[in-house]
Amino acid sequence: MKKLLLAALLCAAPLAGCSTLDGLIPGRAASPAATPTVDTARLASAIKTLSSDAFEGRAPASAGEEKTVAFLVDQLKQIGLEPGGDLKDGRRAWTQDVPLARFQIVGTPSLGVTINGKTTPQTQGEEIAIRAAQTNVDSVTFSGAPIVFAGYGIKAPERDWDDFKGMDLKGKIVLVMINDADYETGQGDFGGKAMTYYGRWTYKFEEAARQGALGFIVVHETGPASYGWATVKNSNTNEMFDIVRADPTKAHAPVEGWVQRDTAAAWLAAAGYDYETLKREAQTRAFKPVELTGVTLSGDYKVKHEVIISKNVVAILPGAKRPDETIFYTAHWDHLGVGRPDAKGDRIYNGAVDNATGTAALLEMARLYKAAPRTDRSIVFLWVTAEERGLLGSEYYAANPLYPLATTVGVLNTDALDPTGPARDFTISGNAKLELLDMLIAEGAKRNRTYTPDPSPEAGYFFRSDHFPFAKRGVPAISFGSGQDMVTGGLAAGQAFDQTYRTSMYHQPADEWSDSWSMDGIAADITMLYDLGRDLATSNRWPAWGAGSEFKATRDATAAARQ
Repeated sequence: MKKLLLAALLCAAPLAGCSTLDGLIPGRAASPAATPTVDTARLASAIKTLSSDAFEGRAPASAGEEKTVAFLVDQLKQIGLEPGGDLKDGRRAWTQDVPLARFQIVGTPSLGVTINGKTTPQTQGEEIAIRAAQTNVDSVTFSGAPIVFAGYGIKAPERDWDDFKGMDLKGKIVLVMINDADYETGQGDFGGKAMTYYGRWTYKFEEAARQGALGFIVVHETGPASYGWATVKNSNTNEMFDIVRADPTKAHAPVEGWVQRDTAAAWLAAAGYDYETLKREAQTRAFKPVELTGVTLSGDYKVKHEVIISKNVVAILPGAKRPDETIFYTAHWDHLGVGRPDAKGDRIYNGAVDNATGTAALLEMARLYKAAPRTDRSIVFLWVTAEERGLLGSEYYAANPLYPLATTVGVLNTDALDPTGPARDFTISGNAKLELLDMLIAEGAKRNRTYTPDPSPEAGYFFRSDHFPFAKRGVPAISFGSGQDMVTGGLAAGQAFDQTYRTSMYHQPADEWSDSWSMDGIAADITMLYDLGRDLATSNRWPAWGAGSEFKATRDATAAARQ
């Protein structure tokens, strides 16, 4: 999941020829003369190919992965880059092996809620969405498990916050709300509307394991989640992936899942509680968890688990003077593969916007660099796997870097670029205090493009793109967003399609290629990111985190490597 600031789906220009975008945006200065030209027809062809049914939704460990990796490697060879992946027999390969644990529920899980002795089946994907257990078990069976409502499911000692208050949660299913306790009011101990990591569903499942619970089930509401139930269903009822863990029970409880808001409210009402009243109470540190007397949950399902090897694709243009210093361009090549059919019976989750756009953009970026004089520093292009499964490919790379993180100058991530036309503005995922953003803003100003801060910080986008595993290890990193103030249609057009995309396309089979799309907006984004990266690659500059950033101390600890 990630930030998708898209323009209105307007009548687009023909997908032919090349464009530098000069003169397209009123009053825009011309691109630097040294910037090579973006081939929009070639860009469109790559997006269309990667998101075609033939690539089967580009799921890790599938025929779609094999086709995607082969396509990328073939393109990189044609461009003339060098392989930058794993060392094998003293030579770099085009890929980095990423071992992943894969988990699948076999068949349809049996799930039921019992209220005062009467059991009602819960349909997987409708009322509830249970994830395949990631604890290396062959089956999960629980009967009559007590249900506890634990507010936002947060334990934050530094904020004197504990939603559990010492309750013994062993053998119990815990209902927790998505996002932070500040989401509804915009005020409180978690920084207001901007989501902290405590608000992410990943944190809540991690906390379930720490609390020793049978499981946590997250209550879904569209506003605080920032996406609808269709996204939850499609992302959680198919195969699950994780990094390979020595003891997965330290990171996962046996039961992880989501439940519809109205279903959870009905369970609470049956025990004599009002959902909205408890929600308000949970916004304070005085909240105490409540057990739903007379309401229990049961489940029975088998789980297939195995370890597979997926691939990150890595290419490099070695620097002419300081090759050990690297600038990274990243994008995730994967999507959701083949899954539950939509209303039309379509089962292929093509992922055209998310993220065939970013994947193809990096190929075009590589061509620009290859066509220009060699830079002093090295340029690395990294296409990561399993972003849709929890940033696993980028997490694996950041934990097992092929090039030292201490001398990685910065990371520019491209995820879900705008395929409908150019914007007057641009943004990044989440809020960040770093000089790399200042440099991006300055680069945008040369093109009369303004920076719009993340309009939805409560959605926690900073934690949802592949720059984050680098950032949390101190590397200056941002995930670029195309913007919403469209040259044609303005802000209203951008916001309208953003809403349409989230509701009807995001993580659904409808995210498909459209012949109405124009590549001019993506071409503008590529050119802007290229010029920023090239400035970094021909300078001695080391962009730093700003004062007060939670990542600054980690970066500062490796300062000696950059002397």
